[in-house]
Amino acid sequence: MIERSDINSVLAQMRSMRSDMQQAARQIDMPGLRPDAPGNAVKESERSGFTDLLKSAVDQVNSNQKMSNQLRESYERGDPGIDLPQVMIQAQKASISFDALTQVRNRLVQAYEDVSKMPI
Repeated sequence: MIERSDINSVLAQMRSMRSDMQQAARQIDMPGLRPDAPGNAVKESERSGFTDLLKSAVDQVNSNQKMSNQLRESYERGDPGIDLPQVMIQAQKASISFDALTQVRNRLVQAYEDVSKMPI
């Protein structure tokens, strides 16, 4: 299951990057803000950190959905070790985690559109 703190930290990072980009757009004529200026290169570890976090979130959502389907199928087959509340709780976990991931995706798309509309 995706931790709420993970989602909040991703959203906080996205908001921070958005405000940084907006400030940079306002002050584009300053030489220190140009991407080719020394010291402005994004480190590979920073990229992979966000990528790993996003991949981990997608994997967790996928895992929740698979578990939900397995429990549902086991319950439908009449497995005595599976009860209805257990199936319903896992289905809700899968639904909530998917909705959270969808919201993160929507925010990423919105941030991309905002950046692409910025004047050069």
